[in-house]
Amino acid sequence: MGQLEALASGERARASLRFFKTGPGDYGEGDKFLGVAVPVCRRMVRPYHASATRETIVHLLNSPWHEVRFSGLLLLIEKSERADDAGRAPWASLYLENSAAINNWDLVDVSAPQVLGSVFCDKPLVLRQLACSGNLWEQRMAILATWFDIRRGRFSLALSVSRQLLDHPHDLIHKAVGWMLREVGKRDEPTLCAFLDQHAASMPRTTLRYAIERFPTSRRRHYLGLKQHPGNPLL
Repeated sequence: MGQLEALASGERARASLRFFKTGPGDYGEGDKFLGVAVPVCRRMVRPYHASATRETIVHLLNSPWHEVRFSGLLLLIEKSERADDAGRAPWASLYLENSAAINNWDLVDVSAPQVLGSVFCDKPLVLRQLACSGNLWEQRMAILATWFDIRRGRFSLALSVSRQLLDHPHDLIHKAVGWMLREVGKRDEPTLCAFLDQHAASMPRTTLRYAIERFPTSRRRHYLGLKQHPGNPLL
């Protein structure tokens, strides 16, 4: 991926360092950016979709540069999408073996639904284990992977993993859970409402706001009222 380094932009790299929170104590602490836009990464890897090997993908995933790891994930996604059901499992295993390289929300979000979800939504123990792993990025992988199931009109796993993560302290998990709940609601609003009737009063406010984003104003007020007055479900 020397081509990416040739396209580096110092100005964009500095902006990415701020946007992806790479300062001391931040969730992306220590990450390095070349300053290459996502569409450029996609264009650069396209000629390698068919020819990339496992070794090439692992090499890219072990790069110190964020955009190179992102490019490796794009190839991994392509391999998973082209494989049949049995052929996807080795790519999911490779993903988990290199999960330490998938260490920011954009890397997780672009890859987990297809690479993990296509394999483990039907074998959910792995996702449940990731959800309780204590690692922020593995936990985000767990909830984002359920998007694969949600798109198939299957919601029980997404709701189960959401329940596992409702008490999580980090805002990035609050947002991810709320996002997946909203995706459930786009397809089956009564199922989302039943979940919120049970959990709205106790879930993080960010999660709730994400989940009810598409609701009409009156219904949003109802569920925000549950959050404010948990003892009175009629408010």
